[in-house]
Amino acid sequence: MTVDQAGPDMVTSQEGEPDALDSLGRWTLRPGVSVTVLPHGVHLRGWITSVTLEGGAGLPVLWGRLAEALAGDGGAELARAAVAGSPLRAALVTVIGQLHDHDLLVERPAGETGDAAGENGDAAGQWLGAVADRPTVAAAALARSRVRVLTARPDGPLARAAARALDRAGIRAVTEEAADLPDGQVLLVAAGPGEPSPLAAEQDARDRAVVVGLRPGVGFVTPVGSTRQARADADGLADRLRPREAPGGAEHPGLPALLASSAAQRLVCAVAGLRDPSAEAGDARLIPGLPAALVAEREPLRGEYLTWVGPVLVDTDRVRPRADVRTLAEALARIPVLTDRLAGVLDEPGPGALPQLPAALVRSSVAGEVLVSGSARADLARLEAVCRAAELLLGKGEAGLEGDGGPVVGAGAVHARGRALRRAGAGAVRQRDARAGDTAGPFRGVAPVPWSPEPGRHPQALHWWSVLVRRLGVDADVEVSRLDADIGGPVFHARVRVQVQGRTAGGGTAVEASADDAVAFAALSAVVKVQAAADVPDARHLVTPSGASASLARPEATAPWEDAGWTTAWLAESAAREPGLQEALTALTGWSPRPWEPPADAHADVRALWSALRQCGFSVLSARPGHLTLPTLTEGPR
Repeated sequence: MTVDQAGPDMVTSQEGEPDALDSLGRWTLRPGVSVTVLPHGVHLRGWITSVTLEGGAGLPVLWGRLAEALAGDGGAELARAAVAGSPLRAALVTVIGQLHDHDLLVERPAGETGDAAGENGDAAGQWLGAVADRPTVAAAALARSRVRVLTARPDGPLARAAARALDRAGIRAVTEEAADLPDGQVLLVAAGPGEPSPLAAEQDARDRAVVVGLRPGVGFVTPVGSTRQARADADGLADRLRPREAPGGAEHPGLPALLASSAAQRLVCAVAGLRDPSAEAGDARLIPGLPAALVAEREPLRGEYLTWVGPVLVDTDRVRPRADVRTLAEALARIPVLTDRLAGVLDEPGPGALPQLPAALVRSSVAGEVLVSGSARADLARLEAVCRAAELLLGKGEAGLEGDGGPVVGAGAVHARGRALRRAGAGAVRQRDARAGDTAGPFRGVAPVPWSPEPGRHPQALHWWSVLVRRLGVDADVEVSRLDADIGGPVFHARVRVQVQGRTAGGGTAVEASADDAVAFAALSAVVKVQAAADVPDARHLVTPSGASASLARPEATAPWEDAGWTTAWLAESAAREPGLQEALTALTGWSPRPWEPPADAHADVRALWSALRQCGFSVLSARPGHLTLPTLTEGPR
């Protein structure tokens, strides 16, 4: 930031009004701020922020005067020397503004000036001065609170380390035995004087609690919450974090200390009104608005915060509905949460050694079986793999890939609804085909639509058809039908049949808003099946793409050179037609998807997965029409 361009307009809005230099006496430099003087400026580094101020050769001198004021009389003499409206005062006000913007100043305690404001306390006081907005208020909150360290083993390393860390932070701690806590877990509960015991039936929801747990080779610290919430999170983490080594081995001496001190820090920050330590990590993988758990491993000794979507929601901030995923970037950011190797609920899909051309393939595992997903891009294939894997686990495999039953998962309501309605439409087509010459069917009108790969067709339809028949060298034919002859909304069904070496192989089907879209996705699905059959012959589940993901993948803007032949432009076109397609499919099938919840007797893993999906902004809908009767139709003109 350049200072020498500051002008009189940066000093005051009106002549005579107090400015940042006049109020400098209220502030002092935070403890721990490091200052490096440069030839033409100064660099300051705080707790989690830094700023470099650059200007002329006089800027280091100006900084020296300002530093003296911050450490001495608070700038009274400097304010008198810098005349209102002068370049000197403008430069000083600019520098002070940058210090505020980068949180490098802290308010002085009442009645204290100079160095006493930041140097009259112990280590905990210095730390609060470095990180708290109002250090004296934070210190008073810690002094008023007490913490119970509850554990089945009061003499264990976790309990002892937690008590020491709390004591160093200036908060009173009392270790008590709690026989109902699992071995290897310590519950830390902070409460004000006179508040009820955290284990009482009339538990005060305002208590702040955190659980630290240790298992062979791995441990955790729960997010801060009520006692009930912290214990529920601990049970969930202990269930998901399998031991990394056989019980009975010598534990790394640093692991209990790492976990206990981290638990104490989280609780102290909550009591003092500071940001949770997970917010200081600056990790873009953490999802805003969702709690984070610390997970530590012995080999190598390390700890990191992970977004935690536990199965039990007690506290109000956990129960509050989460916003739906609305973009592909948001969906992709949540996939690592659902598939985390330590605390996730699904297996991570990845390309591995699978080919990424002409279609992109990814592979994952579902209940010990191989699942393969393919699409035009790997990110879209990963999204479809996660959605299908979740469906199989939620429904315990009760419905096939193209079946009408079982739950439907999508990244947000629009994506889930698009997948569910396409599945219903495809199922109705199969119902029509099964009835052969019967005039009763699921559509008011079915009209064949001629389609051939000729100039004028959509470039994506021509591309995937060419990939299928030319690049992969298979014999294929396509059948396209319009399913909405008398309701007005465009719905097209395409079926691509494939023959490889004279034998009929798996083709592809699609239900989309235009004939070219339907052919493009059907041909792409056929390409995925041909590739998967050659490269992953042991795949038990195969996921093919559809236009449902276009609403997520639609870019905000396309580059000037991206015509209809580019995938991004194609997805943008498909997304624009998605609302009309969903409305038409609802009218055609006479059914609208509804939210799905696990039955009362569902397995705990099913409920945990369903809860994790909803917390991450995914939607789970029922694709089972139940008692609804589909409309009876006659065959349309040919």
